[in-house]
Amino acid sequence: MKFLGACGEVGRSAVAVEVSGGKYLLLDYGVMMNSEIGFPVHIPPRDVEAIVLSHAHLDHSGLTPLLYLSGDMPIYAVEPTFKLTDLLIRDFIHLSGYYLPYEYIDLENMLDKAVAVSHREPVKFYNAEVRLLNAGHIPGSSQVLVESDSRILYTGDFNTAPTRLIDSADMELKDLDALVIEGTYANEDHPSRVELEKEFVSTAAQVVEDGGTVLVPAFGVGRSQEIISILTQYDFPYPIYADGMALKAIRILINHPEALRNPELFKKAVERVEWISKWKDRRKAAKTPSVIVSPAGMLKGGAAVFYMEQIAREKKNAIILVSYQIPGTPGSILLEKRKFMLHGRSRKVDAQVFRFDFSSHAGRRELHEVLKSLDPRTKVFVVHGEKANCRALSSYAEKELGLEAYAPNAGDVFEV
Repeated sequence: MKFLGACGEVGRSAVAVEVSGGKYLLLDYGVMMNSEIGFPVHIPPRDVEAIVLSHAHLDHSGLTPLLYLSGDMPIYAVEPTFKLTDLLIRDFIHLSGYYLPYEYIDLENMLDKAVAVSHREPVKFYNAEVRLLNAGHIPGSSQVLVESDSRILYTGDFNTAPTRLIDSADMELKDLDALVIEGTYANEDHPSRVELEKEFVSTAAQVVEDGGTVLVPAFGVGRSQEIISILTQYDFPYPIYADGMALKAIRILINHPEALRNPELFKKAVERVEWISKWKDRRKAAKTPSVIVSPAGMLKGGAAVFYMEQIAREKKNAIILVSYQIPGTPGSILLEKRKFMLHGRSRKVDAQVFRFDFSSHAGRRELHEVLKSLDPRTKVFVVHGEKANCRALSSYAEKELGLEAYAPNAGDVFEV
């Protein structure tokens, strides 16, 4: 098993599992989304028998088209993953331009080789069998169980707590030879989801009742749809607007009710929300006591930047962050310094600023419970977390539970 990325960092997820003499099953092939775009360790397309995509987020999917400049291997996932991946990578190409080593045609070549499977449907490669298990992260997200001479579970990004949008992860932890587990929140517990929802809705309602406008910058795929579902579940009585990529993702999810926990609630939320598609609608929404759900989740771009310009200068308004903020991103700086960069200048934000931990990842408590459920012979590999978090979780597995555990570096190879 080769670790190609997401080692001591959140980004560029990629793991290669050998399925037959020199041929690999590639689990994800993503990019790093910091100030510069980073790539995982290269793997020659001729060495890749097939790709399995855990979910659509760019840190797991963003470099897969590169392999189709010369490769023609099948790529497997659970829908709506391919549709959401198409949406995200097209936007990525549009925004990144010359930073990327592939073009739209390579994305189209990749999607031509897409094979949509269902959760738990077996797929065979040489002497290996692969099944995808629900990961509870975003609609269509999967863990990857590879069974051959050894039994390996790659969790990808997973969440063992259900949300208003999707069900919790379907864990299958017995008789594993190896577990590749994320360590994103290895040092942090998440609050009760229900209490968090109530506090979020109450905070938003209070701002609107006082005549203010609430901006909720949220990831276009997953978090935006969860937020409108929460507001609908609690019968939020004030206007709710949705903008940007969130609307395109909504259209996709409407056609995949099987990927949702409560399709009826989602349908009700979609009917309840006012869709914004024109600049005059954006200007109107920014002046209306309401909640505006708009990408980007870390305030790095998108329509949310326009709303920030309109909303940030008045104390009656509020910005509610509902996603993890990578250090150094505009959202992180807003939380730490109450400042935001507009038109090349750092400006003080007078609006109220809140953060609610609506994470779609397992927290420390849940990660520990997963590790406690493992057989003593299971090897543990912790990825997709800052170095300190990966080391903390691998140390817990080794010292507290007696498991053989590692926090691998990019390029490391292990026998399982």
